[in-house]
Amino acid sequence: MFRTDRRTAMKLAAASAIAIGMPQIMVRAASAAVPMPEVGNPGFNRFKLGDVEVTTILDGLRPGDGPHPIFGEDQPADAVAELMEANLLPANRFVNGFTPTLINTGSDLVLFDTGFGAGGRENGMGQLAARMEASGYKPSDVTVVVLTHLHGDHISGLLENGAPAFAKAKHVIGRIEYDFWSAPERMSGPTEGNAKAVAANVTPVADSATFIGDGDEVVPGIRAMAAYGHTPGHMVFSVESGGRTLILTADTANHYVASLQQPDWHVRFDADKQLAAATRRKVFDMIATDRLPFIGYHMPFPSVGYVEKLGTGYRYVPETYQLDL
Repeated sequence: MFRTDRRTAMKLAAASAIAIGMPQIMVRAASAAVPMPEVGNPGFNRFKLGDVEVTTILDGLRPGDGPHPIFGEDQPADAVAELMEANLLPANRFVNGFTPTLINTGSDLVLFDTGFGAGGRENGMGQLAARMEASGYKPSDVTVVVLTHLHGDHISGLLENGAPAFAKAKHVIGRIEYDFWSAPERMSGPTEGNAKAVAANVTPVADSATFIGDGDEVVPGIRAMAAYGHTPGHMVFSVESGGRTLILTADTANHYVASLQQPDWHVRFDADKQLAAATRRKVFDMIATDRLPFIGYHMPFPSVGYVEKLGTGYRYVPETYQLDL
């Protein structure tokens, strides 16, 4: 218990009035014009894995309608919308990102996939070369270009002005994938568009390319693994250094909620939908069980994360500081 005399009460009232007024004064002071600098997102993220350096680079972002029916093509639109809303995402709009990856082994600078190239720049894509330079590398520094598969968003940056964009690099391509898309019968029907993109972008470098298959080594510490379904020859890659392992999952899962929490849902761009779903489970069961970090080409930038088992699927967990320790 305490007593307050009249003079003390008046002092307290005055102090309260000042305290109440201060936020208003501060807000008014802060409302003076502050310029917004014209600086874009640097678009790259770098970390160490053992003795190698890994850099993910954002080739661009594409907002659009969806994710249904691109994801959950075999599901009612309401079911996909409900899943999005349950994960604090818009029901009918999504943003797709495209993330090539650089691995500096000390002996080689290995680039996985090449983005949209010049053809995508008017729509904000094709930022790989510029953002690579912002990160400290030039296209001429790349010694190996690896193509996880041959869809347009992975191969359209191979050439620049008709010449190889990575002039000093050797190209590594999956044999099954290239044989499929370069077959003459692909030049008609539903495969025609992508087959023409392969002919325009990949065939010019194919004569000097190295063709690989399941289990083959790209450079020491980087090995290919079959992950068929999204395309006939789609592959993922393991990167091992200093006792640590990273998986580059490419397009095994293309939406961090729809394709991971519901791995059996059909995806429009999967060539063999049943096989693609089985591959998703196989790859992400391994990643979840072994608690491995992975980079997904279409995961939210910077595209590095983990998964844990969640019901009949998986929960995506973005990497925070695990790889800094």
